[in-house]
Amino acid sequence: MFERMARSWTLVKASASILMKDQSLLVFPLISGIAVVMVMATFILPLGGFDALHQLSGDDGKPMSAAQYVIVFAFYLCQYFVIFFFNTALVGAVMLRLDGKDSTVSDGLRIAASKLYPILGYAFIAATVGMLLRALQERIGLIGQIVVGLVGMGWTLATYLVVPVLAARDVGPYEAVVESARLFKKTWGESVIGQAGLGLAFGLIYLGVAICGLILVCMAVAMHSVPLIVMTGIVAVGALLLTSHVHAALAGIYAAALYRYATDSHGPDGFDPKALEKAFAPAG
Repeated sequence: MFERMARSWTLVKASASILMKDQSLLVFPLISGIAVVMVMATFILPLGGFDALHQLSGDDGKPMSAAQYVIVFAFYLCQYFVIFFFNTALVGAVMLRLDGKDSTVSDGLRIAASKLYPILGYAFIAATVGMLLRALQERIGLIGQIVVGLVGMGWTLATYLVVPVLAARDVGPYEAVVESARLFKKTWGESVIGQAGLGLAFGLIYLGVAICGLILVCMAVAMHSVPLIVMTGIVAVGALLLTSHVHAALAGIYAAALYRYATDSHGPDGFDPKALEKAFAPAG
């Protein structure tokens, strides 16, 4: 456990060193977050608010109709496209930085724009897989849901390097998925259960931020000061949002580093090859 934590912090520091040199990389998750909210609003507002979206998604326990499946698929497609587009822009800019070149926000957006159709195709594939897994979960029992969860985890791992592949190579969406799965299997094998990199370190960071925020809010409540309660609440939420913002930027840098390691076996400068080698925890 302590060894995994040490590797996690090593990877966080290596990714953070790149982010400190090029803080413009933070712009990509910011724009992505705004775009995601806009997509949500586009679907939520015409449906009458969050209650309508809750019913549409089938979370009320009722099976979704064919029309609901179509609308939810469209929602997934738009969300995935926005996320993948700006992730590709981020990773593309990081790739330039890893090659020793200067990168700007416009450089990253230019790279993503040049991959527009492959990104859209991959968003379509991801939305289709997501809807299929969701449909299976609605129609099978507990054991089936566990199986679907494992399949979903396998899909997530197999496609982990799709965005770096799209940013670095001129391939279609299907070829990117196949290449991601091939690189993952060649580098880390098939018997892995999940990521042991930034996730562990940021899990502790999120926990620390949440605890500090809760303590501040409790102190404000104890002082019976409404303005102070509101202010501490805003500060706590802002700290969590900032942490998630930095996490998203570092995750893009980390994905680019893993792709470089998977393709050249030693990884970019500043990253410990042993930590990259053990980036994914072995099963069992």
